[in-house]
Amino acid sequence: MADLIRLLAQELSLPVVDITSALALFAEGATVPFIARYRKERTGGMDEVQLRSLQERHQYLTELGDRKQTILKAITDQGKLTDALKAKIDACLQKTELEDLYLPYKTKRRTRATIARDQGLGPLADWIASHNQPQQRDLDLPGEAAKYVNTGADVATVDAALQGAADILAEAVAEQAELRAWVRQHLLKSGSFCSRIKASIPEGSTKFELYRNYETPVRQVAPHNLLALLRGQRENVLSLELSFDLDQVLQYLESQVIRTRHPELREFYRALIQDAFARLMKTSLINGVIAEKKAWADGESIQTFEANLRDLLLSPPAGMKPTLAIDPGFRTGCKVAVIDPTGQFLHYQAIFPHQAVAQREQAAQTLRHLIQTHNIELIAIGNGTAGRETEAFVAEAVKPLPQKPTKVMVNEAGASVYSASEVAIAEFPDLDVTVRGAISIGRRLQDPLAELVKIDPKSIGVGQYQHDVDQKRLKQKLADTVESCVNYVGVDLNTASQELLTYVSGISAAIANNIVAYRNEQGAFRDRKTLRKVPKLGPKAIEQAAGFLRIRNGDNPLDNTAVHPESYGIVKTMLKDLGVTLAAATKDAKVLQSLNRIEVNRYVTDTVGEPTLRDILQELEKPGRDPRAQFVSAQFRDDIQTMGDLQTGMTLEGVVTNVANFGAFVDIGVHQDGLVHVSQLANHFVSDPKQIVKVGQVVQVRVLEVDEKLKRIGLSMKALDDQRQAPRPQAGPAKHQPKGTAPKPNLKDLQAKFNRRR
Repeated sequence: MADLIRLLAQELSLPVVDITSALALFAEGATVPFIARYRKERTGGMDEVQLRSLQERHQYLTELGDRKQTILKAITDQGKLTDALKAKIDACLQKTELEDLYLPYKTKRRTRATIARDQGLGPLADWIASHNQPQQRDLDLPGEAAKYVNTGADVATVDAALQGAADILAEAVAEQAELRAWVRQHLLKSGSFCSRIKASIPEGSTKFELYRNYETPVRQVAPHNLLALLRGQRENVLSLELSFDLDQVLQYLESQVIRTRHPELREFYRALIQDAFARLMKTSLINGVIAEKKAWADGESIQTFEANLRDLLLSPPAGMKPTLAIDPGFRTGCKVAVIDPTGQFLHYQAIFPHQAVAQREQAAQTLRHLIQTHNIELIAIGNGTAGRETEAFVAEAVKPLPQKPTKVMVNEAGASVYSASEVAIAEFPDLDVTVRGAISIGRRLQDPLAELVKIDPKSIGVGQYQHDVDQKRLKQKLADTVESCVNYVGVDLNTASQELLTYVSGISAAIANNIVAYRNEQGAFRDRKTLRKVPKLGPKAIEQAAGFLRIRNGDNPLDNTAVHPESYGIVKTMLKDLGVTLAAATKDAKVLQSLNRIEVNRYVTDTVGEPTLRDILQELEKPGRDPRAQFVSAQFRDDIQTMGDLQTGMTLEGVVTNVANFGAFVDIGVHQDGLVHVSQLANHFVSDPKQIVKVGQVVQVRVLEVDEKLKRIGLSMKALDDQRQAPRPQAGPAKHQPKGTAPKPNLKDLQAKFNRRR
């Protein structure tokens, strides 16, 4: 364990004592958000990224250690474990390297080598290997092989004996860990991925057209390109190969294996090495390299998905206000749902504004009536079919009103998935799926985080090849992201859904259900202490969860902050030193802000250090504040509603709907997102689009190209002139502009390459 901790400390560049403390907290059942927020003194202030990296690497190395013990026992049982081999196994830090070392000792199915040994040719192979020495000159290879001719053992000729010995030696060569490691690295550094579209598929008829005659170095392949290549191969459209310099590989193997100068023996070894590589090494090593690059591409794709999901979940809320939500439609009409400031469903109405004139007027009257009856402040309009037409109708309908609600186009991706889910059915068993969809659209405007946690992240539309990556790994990463976002913002204990509560630190699905049931039976929670009365919510779970659960307008203003109940005593002491009672603070939360005059060091103890104290003071400056940004929405041009309205050179406002490694997709209000290729994101070189834009960001774009037939829109965010510069990256150092100017991307090629709908 001590060696493992030292290794983790070295790899992650963190002190041993902090690693030890963090692992101890994990062992006690503490969650990453809890440790990052409330146990900074014990971990040296490790943030969530560091803690999750530690957690993942610790798990990997623990599994590796368990596998080492299994392998060591297996080799020991065979009586073949040497000190040198044990040292190599102990030093392994990668599973691939470990399995290479174990390969010669694995129980094998019946191979050509095992057959040859059964035929009694093992000693012949040993004799040949012993004569593979530089000083060996006199050698009668056929004469020695003749001793092993045995018709009863199915070794009828000298050639058959030599072939059997060659099979044994070839397997030994193929199982040498050092040789496999060199070839693997050669493929990674010098190999190339080559693809061809099958001849039977006509040109221009497939989304994989870019890969018809495609080649890229393995070391330079982009994650999305590799995932596209593998998808094309899986769909039987592409033939994919990993090409490399075979002569160079064979020359290396010969240089490492052949020691003898005897011409006949050298030729014998050349032949068996070629056989060893072609029959026993090539396929497994190529597959291993592809798997390694696939795992890397998965990681990059999942990282992009994580970042997009985080930005989407942390999108600024419009606020818990009376909201009228509209799921647009032409023939079937628009489904209108009214929800109150707590997100509760109040009323449903279908209107038909896109048919006859009389029906349009009736729809307008209905809309105005609902707005006035329920004091509507927000109107959420889904951005799907008929979205822009419905937005224009709403603008027209509300003109006579003295107080006009704020209308916002809402990305409805995933609303239909939610409306048909078990969660939605349990919540609204008597409502039609279309009504549930409208409710979801309205709620995600009020509070995106609270609503989107009910939907499978893969259905929200912010991923990149999410169906092609390791699904177990993706699920875990996305769950971690949702957990992080929920605990960062905090949860209103009295309005949170069961699904939202499930992501709170320390709360399981069963406990979340018990909290909701208790709330429904006993009424709203007045303070955090009442959590003790919730069935099966024990002290440990309360410790993990309490700081992330908010109670608005409760008995104690501290319950509406991120201050943990375990620190309430410190706050009371601070208030006492200021001459202010907690009762006074309860009546006027602004009194808490006077704590910023406190000298922090006076309150440091053995368990509470300066980091926690500063967190407390910062939280008390604005009790109950939402850490998310101020709400803004894109203003689409009224005269631009379809692709046919677009013209090259137009400057429009839009909202980023997805960010990929190759660029960003932007909704400009024409039912088809446009692509801002990475080369068009800024006037300087951009290596990572996530440094420039994020999901939900309102941006200005210029139309580069429109292809109505193929439904493709090319956009640019580059400055329109020298005075208007594109935003610089917000995180990380800017990359130097490479020499030369990148050519303008061809829209058709880009879209064929990137199949934006995944």
